[in-house]
Amino acid sequence: MRFYTPLLTTLAATALSACSDGETAPAPESEAQPEVKVVTMDDVLAHPRRAKDAARDQFRNPKGTLAFFDVGPGKRVGEIWPGWYTNVTAPYLAANNGQYVAVLYPAGVNTGLDERIAKYKETYADKDVYGEIEYAAFLKDTGPILAEGQEQLDVLLTFRNVHNWMGSDYAQDAFNRFYDALKPGGTLGVVEHRLPETAVQNPKGGTGYVQESYIKDLAIKAGFEFVGSSEINANPRDTADHPYGVWTLPPSSRLPKPDSEEASDFNAEAFKNIGESDRATLKFRKPK
Repeated sequence: MRFYTPLLTTLAATALSACSDGETAPAPESEAQPEVKVVTMDDVLAHPRRAKDAARDQFRNPKGTLAFFDVGPGKRVGEIWPGWYTNVTAPYLAANNGQYVAVLYPAGVNTGLDERIAKYKETYADKDVYGEIEYAAFLKDTGPILAEGQEQLDVLLTFRNVHNWMGSDYAQDAFNRFYDALKPGGTLGVVEHRLPETAVQNPKGGTGYVQESYIKDLAIKAGFEFVGSSEINANPRDTADHPYGVWTLPPSSRLPKPDSEEASDFNAEAFKNIGESDRATLKFRKPK
């Protein structure tokens, strides 16, 4: 060992000299790391920009609902025909390395829908808040939801829409296309106005209420596995048998015409006191 020590010392000194042009290399200074701000769902929900939306939180329970549907950091999350929830999901994902995909109506169908698309994009154009929102399209007979080259989704959400597709005879086709838009193992989250299983289901969904069993059947036929349900959006005060269907309740609060026979004994305050509808909250998974 003593024989090799001078040689090793010489080699070490030579290497140090090569690195520092003959000067002793200073000890590296520790670089200050940028502060990483963690944005929680509570932060998003408490933000002043949601001042008008927050009144509905008691009925829509966004924090618990999104958690139940596996919405979290780094996820690629799509929403069918988005609206109220955009102001929650998009900022949260933008701040947590995720991607929000707004599945709007396809452009060019009619002027009214085009105006709604333009209004939506204008409302959520601030990239500092909502991130770079990605867009996709969905309507009857419009083919795949995602355009060629778009990455499949980790989570796909729909809120209170199933009755619309039933009314236009493409509910099963809708669920088939949801299946195609998701990655294997991806989650489909469905919230819908709930019709009791003891009632008769109108296949057109004309009242806005749909039985859980009907929704499960659509999803399972499309290839999904049923994962579970949550009562987070339940409202036991809602009997689901109102004169104008679900639209009798807030936020629509539809009223009869003032001079109609229905107006004579219509108790608007009673329907207002029920609150928003009783809702099924169902979670499905695309098999891996």
